[in-house]
Amino acid sequence: MPKVLPEPREITTVPRISDRIFRGIVTTGGLSTLAILALIAFFLVFNGFEVIRDEGLRFLTGFDWMDAIPDEGIAATYGIGAMLYGTLVIGLLAIIFGVPIAVGAALFLSYYAPEWIKRPMVVVIDVMAAIPSVVFGLWGYFILMPHAEYWAKLIHKYLGFIPIFDMPAPAYSRSPFIAGLVLAIMIIPIVASISREVFAQTPPDRIQAAYALGATKWAMIKAVVFPYGIGGVIGGAMLGLGRALGETVAVYTVLNLVYDIRIEILLSAGGSVASMIVNKFGEADAIELRALMAAGFVLFVVTLIVNFIANAIINRTARRG
Repeated sequence: MPKVLPEPREITTVPRISDRIFRGIVTTGGLSTLAILALIAFFLVFNGFEVIRDEGLRFLTGFDWMDAIPDEGIAATYGIGAMLYGTLVIGLLAIIFGVPIAVGAALFLSYYAPEWIKRPMVVVIDVMAAIPSVVFGLWGYFILMPHAEYWAKLIHKYLGFIPIFDMPAPAYSRSPFIAGLVLAIMIIPIVASISREVFAQTPPDRIQAAYALGATKWAMIKAVVFPYGIGGVIGGAMLGLGRALGETVAVYTVLNLVYDIRIEILLSAGGSVASMIVNKFGEADAIELRALMAAGFVLFVVTLIVNFIANAIINRTARRG
């Protein structure tokens, strides 16, 4: 009986219906994200353009935030220079304190922790990432602040000769130092989760090759894990920084709003753009509300710039890794 050869399969580049549907869903999701960001930016610009136009560059560099007093002939003045400086300082402190702890926790969970410890700790870290910021703010105010004041006094006692640790007045509570600690604790779960996922994707053949050459576990981590996952770690750190820059309630709870630039991070003076907005929003009139919208747009742009810089760093380090 002669063999019946199957019909030759036709090779085509036309995608299947399921592929078209999936591509359409993904494309719609991506474009909708860009559309939402564009609408948010347009809303902020539309409502705050009048203040930005009237204040000009002084809106970014000024330290005064005053409503108009018609009876005394005083015009309204709005400047977020001090708050913008405080936002960057607090975010930097959160990165300095939080990222090393988060990366260390990720390394411990990936390569050192036994399985009976790893599983519950992963669950705890994931739960911490979902805790509302107001909880962190209250915890920082009632629990962390008394201990942080003692730490600040020790830092001033032994490192007071450094300008940033100097104290012109004995006011240690509600300082940028305490706010940075609270934000550091807030971003640790985010950075740790992302870093752990990146470290877990390290190629096993490279790890085994390092062990075969006689490397210890720490030597393997330095030679293989860090170069491979540095881009993901930086991305997680920038994601945490983005949350720190836009945090409102937690910063407002543990930090005094002072419209002045002070380099002393232990002093009870500072502020951030987000905490200023939440502080002023409830009692703002129509003109001040436009100024707050303009401040929100500036914070929006700063966050985008941070993300663009992080993306450039990730692309460069990923190629090197």
